[in-house]
Amino acid sequence: MTIEPPQLTHFRSLASLKPPRATVVVAWLILLGLCVAFAILFVPWRQTAQGSGQVIALDPDDRPQQVSSLVDGRVERFFVQDGALVKAGDPIVQVVDVDPNFLERLAAEKAEVEAQIAAIEQSRAVASIDVGRTGQLYTEGLAARRDYEQTQIKVADANAKLAEARAKLKQIEVRQRRQSAQVVTAPRDGRVLELNAAAGGALISAGTVLAMIAPEQIERAVELYVDGRDIPLVDQRRPVRLEFEGFPAVQFSGWPAFAVGIYDGQVVSVDPTPRADGLFRVLVEPRPGKPVWPDRRFLRQGSKVLGWIQGENVTVGYELWRQLNDFPLNFGQDQAAQKQGGKTESSIEKKKK
Repeated sequence: MTIEPPQLTHFRSLASLKPPRATVVVAWLILLGLCVAFAILFVPWRQTAQGSGQVIALDPDDRPQQVSSLVDGRVERFFVQDGALVKAGDPIVQVVDVDPNFLERLAAEKAEVEAQIAAIEQSRAVASIDVGRTGQLYTEGLAARRDYEQTQIKVADANAKLAEARAKLKQIEVRQRRQSAQVVTAPRDGRVLELNAAAGGALISAGTVLAMIAPEQIERAVELYVDGRDIPLVDQRRPVRLEFEGFPAVQFSGWPAFAVGIYDGQVVSVDPTPRADGLFRVLVEPRPGKPVWPDRRFLRQGSKVLGWIQGENVTVGYELWRQLNDFPLNFGQDQAAQKQGGKTESSIEKKKK
C-alpha cells in the first residue's frame, strides 16, 4: 500500500501521473540555468569604450609628407623611384619653366629696376640739396614760399618712386628664388611613396603633389575613434587593450584577464571636438612595463586597430541595464561624486563653525 503525499490527497489524478524522466531533467536544467543567469548578474564586469582606428606616428613630423612643386612649369625628370630610401635634401624631381629664357629675362628686368633705383636716388639727393638751398633763401627773404614748397614736393615724389621701384625689385627677387627652386628635394629621411608619374612631361602648377615621403624610424601610436556617449569615461592614462589587424587574438572586453593576443596601451589625449560623424579621436601610446607592440616590419602606419578603453568595475546586471537604456559609461557616478563632494564640503563647514 502506497502512502500519498498529503498535498496531493485531493488531486488523485495528478498524483497518478508519472512525468517522463526527460521532462524532469529539462525542468531541472531550466531551473539551474535561471539560477546561473541570476548569479551572473552579480559577477564583476570591466566597463569598456570600444573604438576602431589605425596606427600612426605620435610625432606629426614622422607622418607621411607631401612633396609638392614650388613653381609652375613642366616635370623634366624624376631622380627616384617608388620605394626608394632618401635622406633629407636628396633631389626628388626637377621642374623646368615652360619658357627656357624666363630666368634670363628676369635677370634683365632686375638690372633695369636696379638702374632705375640708382637714378631715383641720385635725383632725390639733388632734390634734397635744392630743399636746403631754397629753404635758406626763403629764410633770408630771397626766395618765394612756393619755390620752397616745390622743392619739397620733388623730394616726396622721389621717395614715392623709390619705394615703388624697391617693391618691384623685391617681387623680381622672389620670382627668381622661386624659379631657381626647380629641383624639389626630400623634406626628411624616409621612403618614397606614390610618385605622381602622371605629372611627368605635363604642365603643372605650384602646389601640385609630386610624391609622398613616409619616414620609417618613428614612434608609433594609435588613433581610435570613440562614440561621444563614451567619451566622459576617457581621460589621460586610462589603460587600453588593442587588437592589431593580422594578429590572432581572443578578446573578452569585460574580463580582460581572459584575453589572448591583446596588446596594452594608455590614453595620451582626447580631441576636444568630434568629427562630422560625431566620433572623437583618442590617441593611444604603448603602456610602460607591458609587452612591446609587434615589430615595425609587421605593424606599419595605417594598420587597422580595434581598441577597448577600460573603465570602472561594475556588475554584469548594471552593465546590461546601462546598455539597454543607452546610458553613458559613467552614468550616475558623476552625480554620486558630486553629492559626496557636497556632503564633505558641508561637514567641513560645520566643523569650522
